[in-house]
Amino acid sequence: MVRGSKRVVVLFTVAIVVAGGLAIWAWVAAGRGERSERAGRDALAAAGAATQAIFSYDYRRFDASVANGSQFVTGPFAQEYAQTTAALKSSAQKEQAVVRAEVSAAAVVSASPDRVDVLLYVNQYRRNVNITGEKVDQNRVVLGLVPVNGDWKVIQATAI
Repeated sequence: MVRGSKRVVVLFTVAIVVAGGLAIWAWVAAGRGERSERAGRDALAAAGAATQAIFSYDYRRFDASVANGSQFVTGPFAQEYAQTTAALKSSAQKEQAVVRAEVSAAAVVSASPDRVDVLLYVNQYRRNVNITGEKVDQNRVVLGLVPVNGDWKVIQATAI
């Protein structure tokens, strides 16, 4: 009888440990889900302003346009953005190019507390000396955003 009682106590203890472990796992998973959801909302809100800044420029204030866009980028993409805009500067000034980007739609593709990917439908309205009036380019881009000091910054941009 004592032997059976020990077995019941051991099984009961194991059951409590397993149940406790499952409860902790569920609590952690729920917290991560909430953090991911919050990250998705925050990054989505930041993606619109970032897209407008990164994909817009005015030849009359080109350096200011680039400086504005630079506030929204980080990591390797910051270097890519600097190189791309440096290469673009002379042709933008020569053609007197003005490009204004507007987001027409956006959605979160994936979200974790550490990175959010956002799909954006972007219309770029452009004017220059080579075209009459204003032309619209409809683009699709996926931005990868990461948190940096409380703000969401673009670490990757992929045209699709």
